[in-house]
Amino acid sequence: MRVLIFLFLGCALLTAQPVEDTEVARAQMELNRVRALVEAGALARVQLQKAEDAVADAMDGSDIRKSIYLTDLTEEQAMRLVAAANRRFERRKTAFEQAKLQVDAGIAPANVLEELGAQLDYARKDRDLAATRADLARQATAMAEAESAAALQTSGAEHPPEASPVAERYDGNGVFTPEIFARIQTAFDLRFGKLLPVSANGETAVHRALGFDHRGRVDVALRPDQPEGIWLRDYLRAHRVPYFAFNQAVPGKATGAHIHLGPMSPRLVAANGSPHAAVSAGGSQ
Repeated sequence: MRVLIFLFLGCALLTAQPVEDTEVARAQMELNRVRALVEAGALARVQLQKAEDAVADAMDGSDIRKSIYLTDLTEEQAMRLVAAANRRFERRKTAFEQAKLQVDAGIAPANVLEELGAQLDYARKDRDLAATRADLARQATAMAEAESAAALQTSGAEHPPEASPVAERYDGNGVFTPEIFARIQTAFDLRFGKLLPVSANGETAVHRALGFDHRGRVDVALRPDQPEGIWLRDYLRAHRVPYFAFNQAVPGKATGAHIHLGPMSPRLVAANGSPHAAVSAGGSQ
């Protein structure tokens, strides 16, 4: 009877889960089934540990699927993604190595390694992609902090502080619109034969976390002193488009060099009318 109850609860859990969590629900249902059988003495306790590991693996897989292709991740979220991908890779690696030992010993057929090898390769790709996403998230934070470091130096400046070691500010006519941005993208593509490397288009989680409103602004992952960056700054000046060109690197993090299109991001204002508690200015990736 207890086994039937566990199975019923497992089925209910499976049907109640969102589509992307069916793997977790299925693993949890199996865990409930195994736990009931172990408690009834029908299965060895080692099977319970395997079922618990399967639930943990499914939960990591769910977290990976939800986050790995998002373009708007904070550094903290990216680190959790990396941790989940690393755990899943290590589990798959261990499973493959154990199976290989059994195959080499003649205990298991060689074809069992095919599926486990495919799962290991998939987990390796997820791990590598997660590491890339984490690096981009670090870059996003570094760029935002570079703008923060320059905010006080450039605030109130009516002209570009050419001598600033941190940033060059150009106010232009103060106007930056989606139509202007589309023209910039087209001109860059025609000039260099590739897409403008946009790292943040509008509001991002990093900017919100740092207390700045990045709506209507765009960050471009170009160093101001590289050929593409020099061309872009010349283009923006020629068309009187406001920008901030950041040369600053954030110690211990990553380079914060980039070109921010549009006016400086304003501070977010809390419900009580006071500025957001963050102490940084917006810029990303």
